Amino acid sequence: MSFFKKLKEKITQQTDVVTEKFKDGLTKTRDNFSGKVNDLVARYRKVDEDFFEELEEILIQADVGFETVMDLIEELKMEVKRKNIQDPAEVQSVISEKLVEIYEGADEASTELNIQAEGLTVLLFVGVNGVGKTTTIGKLAHKFKSEGKKVVLAAGDTFRAGAIEQLEVWGERVGVDVIKQGAGSDPAAVMFDAIQAAKSRNADILICDTAGRLQNKVNLMKELEKVKRVIEREVPGAPHEVLLVLDATTGQNALIQAKTFKEATNVSGIVLTKLDGTAKGGIVLAIRNELGIPVKFVGLGEKMDDLQEFNAEQYVYGLFADLVENEELD
Repeated sequence: MSFFKKLKEKITQQTDVVTEKFKDGLTKTRDNFSGKVNDLVARYRKVDEDFFEELEEILIQADVGFETVMDLIEELKMEVKRKNIQDPAEVQSVISEKLVEIYEGADEASTELNIQAEGLTVLLFVGVNGVGKTTTIGKLAHKFKSEGKKVVLAAGDTFRAGAIEQLEVWGERVGVDVIKQGAGSDPAAVMFDAIQAAKSRNADILICDTAGRLQNKVNLMKELEKVKRVIEREVPGAPHEVLLVLDATTGQNALIQAKTFKEATNVSGIVLTKLDGTAKGGIVLAIRNELGIPVKFVGLGEKMDDLQEFNAEQYVYGLFADLVENEELD
């Protein structure tokens, strides 16, 4: 059975709503990436060096990342040789299989959030301004609240008054408390207040916003370290997740930001926003393969429930939906 058939069987066992969200959200990338791969396959009669060179270019244009592309092409060549594949059309199934392997084989890091069964779970959000950090926090708060959890938000981006107001708007919209101080106040003091408030209100989850300026990396690192120290002191073992929010439409720039924040703090997962707004959704693989950080959530639209838990198989299905659906199941 081909990988597309196996993928189709797995996808049919998952919820239709999630499948449709990944399919719709990856339309731009699929039209760009799969369209070019289809065109490449149609133009070649055999799998040769020229075929791989063109495929390499398509993958790089999709922002899969240079290192990842080199690894992928090398593995594809070996697989084509091992299976003695002559027909270029058969390579498409192998590409999709290798994309899942690249994602899932990077290491054993889970794509699931580290939510505590007992006591308070603290999620710390980091990322530059304009990537959709506050919106992501709001959508995640909505998700947790709809699951019956009690959520509190901490307005730790005290650098911008607008950031505090934006978080308050989301708090009102979702129906959760927002702990804040005035603009320019100490973010660590906000975190202290927020933890005390979350504990006194028996909250399940505290989601903390932070400032996103990268102009002075030293200040950023010091601020994040101080915030983390306060959280660790008040809730042993916390923060349970440090989630870096990246804008998928910025492509390789997102990769540079990820490297910077990885140096500044111990990032445990990525939230990739605006994946539906880019034709270069290959950045998911570049981040996973080159940084070893799992993508935990992806933004697939504007609606409240369009922030979806990342699933490598759903992602690859979104890239190759037309081909997968054309496969006849045995």
